[in-house]
Amino acid sequence: MKYIFEVHIKEGFHAEDYADAWVRASQLIQQAPGAKGTELHRKIGDPRTLIAIAHWENKTDRDAMEGKPSEAVAKIIKGAARFCDIRFIGEFDEPEWVVVPPAS
Repeated sequence: MKYIFEVHIKEGFHAEDYADAWVRASQLIQQAPGAKGTELHRKIGDPRTLIAIAHWENKTDRDAMEGKPSEAVAKIIKGAARFCDIRFIGEFDEPEWVVVPPAS
């Protein structure tokens, strides 16, 4: 499953300010059972809007991690709040059917 949220960088700050905190928090979160990686993307034409995607084996594993909050992760997220606003987009299942064109 995918856990997706949007990040808006506040005036006077840059995406790199959030990216540093995001990497540190992600490294800790990715130690949880079922964690399968994360991605952070910058919106084309708007460098202050980012989208973050966390990949999980399943929702149960994601919920279990959230149910046992890490003090270190909470501290990182709290510190990042001064330079960004985060909007949760949602949790998405992996597609049941995927068609990928062959590489050219």
